[in-house]
Amino acid sequence: MSSTLQVLLFLSLPFILALLILKSSFSSTKSNKNLPPSPPKLPLIGNLHQLGSSPHRALQAMAQTYGPLMLIHLGTVPVLVASSVDAAKEIMKTHDLIFSSRPHLNIPDKLFYACKDIAFSKYGEYWRQVKSIAVLHLLSNKRVQSYQHVRDDEMTTMMEKIRRANGSAVNLSELFISLTNNVVCRVALGKAYEGRKFKNLLDRFMELLGCFSVGSYIPSLRWVDRLSGLERKADKVAKEFDEFLEVVLDEHVNKNDTCVESRDLVDILLEFQRDNDKGFRLERDMIKALIVDIFSAGTDTTFTSLEWATCELLRHPRAMKQLKKEVNEIGQGRPMITEDDLDKMPYLKAVFKEGLRLHTPLPLLVPRESTEDIKLHGYDIQSGTQVLINAWAIARDPSVWEEPEEFRPDRFLNSPIDYKGFHFELLPFGAGRRGCPGIQFAMVVNELVLANLVYKFDLALVGEEGMDMSETNGITVHKKCPIVVSATPCS
Repeated sequence: MSSTLQVLLFLSLPFILALLILKSSFSSTKSNKNLPPSPPKLPLIGNLHQLGSSPHRALQAMAQTYGPLMLIHLGTVPVLVASSVDAAKEIMKTHDLIFSSRPHLNIPDKLFYACKDIAFSKYGEYWRQVKSIAVLHLLSNKRVQSYQHVRDDEMTTMMEKIRRANGSAVNLSELFISLTNNVVCRVALGKAYEGRKFKNLLDRFMELLGCFSVGSYIPSLRWVDRLSGLERKADKVAKEFDEFLEVVLDEHVNKNDTCVESRDLVDILLEFQRDNDKGFRLERDMIKALIVDIFSAGTDTTFTSLEWATCELLRHPRAMKQLKKEVNEIGQGRPMITEDDLDKMPYLKAVFKEGLRLHTPLPLLVPRESTEDIKLHGYDIQSGTQVLINAWAIARDPSVWEEPEEFRPDRFLNSPIDYKGFHFELLPFGAGRRGCPGIQFAMVVNELVLANLVYKFDLALVGEEGMDMSETNGITVHKKCPIVVSATPCS
């Protein structure tokens, strides 16, 4: 974002003097509304220059000065930032309906077929229909359980790759990415799509989702996105993904296999399209948008959560020892930990809760937008205000968490706090109407893989430099350097 902001600062200089001169003449018409506290802003770019490469960290620091509910300006767009449990609860529960829409963002608009997906579509009847389809037909408990054989297959394949390494260096991050990608591909499309070309397409897709689009926040400068090549890159990736999905859809339409047990998500969506007589027509682009949603959410955040949890265990031998003790007691020498065993493992679940607390996959969640004027904590919030929930800052709030920077899974052993959207201290998947509907799909993969990894192998970091905890930039915060370990089979 920094190079783009340098360009914007340069472009804004001619406007600054004129705007400062005009400021006094308009001061008498200043609104009487009681707006939330705001940091000083620059003309044209607002507070964009203050976000840096890690917006969640910058906003946390600003909140310490301006409070847990503050109003910033990203370009010409007013943005309400919530950084406390109470503020998040007001937005995502008390006034959830008013804050359930999404702002228009140029890059998601290109990648998700004019936002015909679930995550980025505006709140309304269309969103309700596609969310219902996903919850009832794609992500229900029964449907998630029906793909157990896929998870078992891919997990077994990964364990075999580690075993064949025979104690030499293993890149766990690569294996996690491959496993989650294969699971999502097989569940969604019916078969795995490995290979460098497909992986590169997914990487470019996720990178674009995390890019800053000038035109989304300063519409008059949308040409900057064209000049920088951002729009061209987004168009190219969208075209490549569309061509890939067209082939997939044609294969499914023309295939002869009608076995119910072998149906994947594309089959289910096409069946819904054919058989639905309730007045809602599921068009081809809608199907593709839903599949893209499942890829972007199902692959990226899943392996990220697994990677950070494993990383923290390697940094904290006592926690690793405690988890190994639990899985050994449950496994009792059997070849594998099964999905039926997972609910008997409170420490495993505590490890993931603590990992998600310290390393919230989407630190600012997906932006929301208010649809009405509303009073919030005594402040006037105008309709059309964009809203960011700093879930990362809330999860490290010292008024909520004891020793918030420390990895302590034990804190969850006697705590009712969970990540499913009912406890606003922990919001890795959001909450309310716009909470992630795929929590169970993601977490059963994570728990199964980590339980078996610890059950089957003793892991040790390769090298003497320790664990690099650097983060990448983007909508999802990944670990910058891969986890490389030696894995010795447990006797």
